[in-house]
Amino acid sequence: MGENETVETRGDDRVDLIVADTNNDGKPDLWASDTDGDGKADLFQFDTDGDGKVDVTMVDIDEDGTPETVVDGDGGHAPTF
Repeated sequence: MGENETVETRGDDRVDLIVADTNNDGKPDLWASDTDGDGKADLFQFDTDGDGKVDVTMVDIDEDGTPETVVDGDGGHAPTF
């Protein structure tokens, strides 16, 4: 998958259910988002190096707790800060 390609999610909306600052630097570095309006997270993103950009995106299409897609970068779903 190319860096500018968008990964498939369950829907086209994005509601951030959890936004966390896990390393206490004052910037978000973990996002768990619902993309289809069912209230369950299916898009998970992580900033692993503290630069404020998503480094890893995981999508759990069937919401079974095991991501079907894991890509470098935001997968076309950049969070709004």
